[in-house]
Amino acid sequence: MEKSAIFDVLKQNLVEFFEVPADKIVPTAKLYEDLDIDSIDAVDLIVRLKKYTNKTMTPEMFKSVRTVQDVVDAIHKLSN
Repeated sequence: MEKSAIFDVLKQNLVEFFEVPADKIVPTAKLYEDLDIDSIDAVDLIVRLKKYTNKTMTPEMFKSVRTVQDVVDAIHKLSN
């Protein structure tokens, strides 16, 4: 899966399930500070994104994720 496709899926999920305004979702946006994603939302997001990779992101891997681009990069790494 290419990074642009991952970004599109991530953005769609953030808008649809977490009610994040689409214009706030940019690669440099910080999940917790800019998008108001809390730790429970983060776990739910991981579960939702698993549908696209068929692989689970470990909690250790997600701890290093801070921005939208970090999520895209982590999912891209998992899907390859």
